[in-house]
Amino acid sequence: MVQAVKGEKISRAAWYALTLVGLTNVVSLLDRNIIAILAPRIKQSLAVGDAEMGLLYGTVFALFYALFSLPLGRLADGWLRTRLLGIAIGFWSLATALGAFAHGFALLAVSRLGVGIGEGATQPAGNSLLYDYFPKRTRGFVMAVVAAAISAGLGASLALGGLAADWWDARYAGASAPFGFKGWQFAFLLASLPGFPLAMLLGRMAEPPRGRMDGIESARDPHPFRASLALLGSVTPVANWFSLAKRRAGLREWCWNLFSLAAIVALMAMLARVTSALSPRPPLHLGGLLVDPHALQWGVIGFGAYSVLNLLQSLRLSDPPAYAVITGSPSLLLCMAIGALQMMINYGVMGFTPSFIMKHYGVSPAATGLAFGVVSATIGIAGPLIAGPLSDRINLRFPGAGRVYVCLFALALSPLLAIWTYHAADLTSFYLRFIAYGLILTGWLPPLYAVLLEQVLPRMRGVAFSTYIVVYTIFGLGIGPFAVGMISDANGGNLAKAILEINWVAPIIVVLLLILARRAHRDEGLILDRARGAGEIV
Repeated sequence: MVQAVKGEKISRAAWYALTLVGLTNVVSLLDRNIIAILAPRIKQSLAVGDAEMGLLYGTVFALFYALFSLPLGRLADGWLRTRLLGIAIGFWSLATALGAFAHGFALLAVSRLGVGIGEGATQPAGNSLLYDYFPKRTRGFVMAVVAAAISAGLGASLALGGLAADWWDARYAGASAPFGFKGWQFAFLLASLPGFPLAMLLGRMAEPPRGRMDGIESARDPHPFRASLALLGSVTPVANWFSLAKRRAGLREWCWNLFSLAAIVALMAMLARVTSALSPRPPLHLGGLLVDPHALQWGVIGFGAYSVLNLLQSLRLSDPPAYAVITGSPSLLLCMAIGALQMMINYGVMGFTPSFIMKHYGVSPAATGLAFGVVSATIGIAGPLIAGPLSDRINLRFPGAGRVYVCLFALALSPLLAIWTYHAADLTSFYLRFIAYGLILTGWLPPLYAVLLEQVLPRMRGVAFSTYIVVYTIFGLGIGPFAVGMISDANGGNLAKAILEINWVAPIIVVLLLILARRAHRDEGLILDRARGAGEIV
């Protein structure tokens, strides 16, 4: 055990780390979200609908982002986080570039899953790294900077994507373009470029002592890669059975696993039938196969849900302290549920708002990308930078609950503002209303993440946050865009109706936040007791 650092001046190395991790999140969202502004062009080029774009934007990306965030989060808990971030950003930048060469749905889907794999390391490794550079009193601010960087990347993706695609198509209108590229393909290639120099800088950044800022020294992991690969095998369907056999799991473990699988398969089959009836779609061409998009959607969600159950079972067998801390904290579980439901709203709204503006107000992709991108980036930076430090101050007066109160304000008010915003009669009114809506909406992420990461020990932050990523990605990103696209297709392309209907999950979020406000401080104080009870030496 070491003493926690209190009142120490924040070092230049800490600010440098915050800058690079912030830029990592900018590039991450740039590469992830650029498909939103390019959606109309891709739909026309590949002859697909809004539901299929929801698959590309959400489900396909979500599956691999969620699945690989688990072993990469475990690797972040035992290996050099700086080097891991450098390798990850280089990998997903290559995958983004691959999207430029897609002339069909299948290769574009491969590109998106590659981006998902690489980006799985971003938040587990980046947030864990920053928590070892900055003391607890400043972590709301740190998470605000990360959230602002995410919003900057979101805005940049819209501006860059729209402008680059329009410029390319105008330059080569009626002429032969290099490589036969269309504007949307050129935009993918351009978006991939910033990641490569950033990857080199991240790989050379210093690694801080793990746990120093919390006064909890973490022992060196002698086999981080072995543990990471073992975790990947233990959560991946089918491979997890070999992992159970290797660990000589008992009859109870096998029955629990197989019964859970059967229940998930039955539920996903039912959901595929229901959504197919609500919004019939033509089959997708994947290689030589014809695949029902609804079956693909719910197959991916089921795959992710089963992976989450496998993760919990793996932790129970291989790391009882981590299992006890993660599953034994009601506050941590509430944070995960709140984040998943809110991400369902956020990704559903942001994935289709550019298309809504272009269709409803008759604006070009370039104009939409620039205006909406600048507005989104500005409010996405301002909102968290206000909410994060504010939550730090309120949390001093109301420990644990203070940060939750900021979340509650943002997430209770924003659905009402959404109704007002998406009924705007003209484009100017829409943007003025969207500014108010966005400033409130973006205030939830910094305080919630600060609460979540303070519910676990330093050595568990990577795997805890990657578990959260799996939950919010599969059930938030995986369902939100597809649901909005499906509702739109079922209502003749009415995107405003679809975007607003996804907000019906907001009342559930409010109830969960009220419960979290009562529990957060108490559960944080029980971390060491849960860990010691499961055999952790601290």
